[in-house]
Amino acid sequence: MGAIDISGHLLRVGFLIEPPFGFRAADGAAAGCDIETAARVARDLGLAGIAPIEATFEELLPGLAESRWDMTVALFVTPERMRIADFCRPIWALGDGLLVAQGNPRRIVGYGSLAADADARLAAIHGQVQHHTALNHGVPVERIVLFDSYEAAAAAVAEGRVDAYASVAMAHRGHLALHPSLPCMVVDVPPAERPPLRGAFAVAKGRDGLRAGIDAALLRFLGTPEHAALMTRFGFSPPEIGPFA
Repeated sequence: MGAIDISGHLLRVGFLIEPPFGFRAADGAAAGCDIETAARVARDLGLAGIAPIEATFEELLPGLAESRWDMTVALFVTPERMRIADFCRPIWALGDGLLVAQGNPRRIVGYGSLAADADARLAAIHGQVQHHTALNHGVPVERIVLFDSYEAAAAAVAEGRVDAYASVAMAHRGHLALHPSLPCMVVDVPPAERPPLRGAFAVAKGRDGLRAGIDAALLRFLGTPEHAALMTRFGFSPPEIGPFA
């Protein structure tokens, strides 16, 4: 593949179970908007397709450095992560949400209300942006319960072991769409508490040819009717998908 530097004919994509970005379809195959976008990029690069590799969130960026995969599904671009990996062109911009029990019995409206409720317990995922955001808004560390996977954190809310789970609002809605019987609902975090952040595919440091190839493919795809149809199918609105400068 020349400067793109791909071993073999498949683009290896590290992903985690977090619908609508990545999940397992009924037949067990990897699915989701990030998975489909990655597959579209791979075809544009002349590859046979992608090889999705399921991982935990904590494994995603280390897996790049260890060459376990060529890129990850989209992650929020932060200064801390940019020191570990390189990021491609943004593919979405999304805000946070809190998964709470149906009816929102604690009347949670954002991170601030969680901090003010001395008995409220919050679930978060190891290493995700929402953990740090909660701490910055005054949620005490002793009232934050950390989990390794989306499913485990969401189950803790459904079972009443925690009062809210902080993640991307779109991820919560995607999870509830796949599990409509779950007795939970989504509270959108006010933009004043945490404005939408952009997410982008990540690649290992030093793989400049691969990043340039992905960016070129995305430039040709983002903003097209095909792209809009794909993202609309997964519940995105135009402001959430750009294209971004």
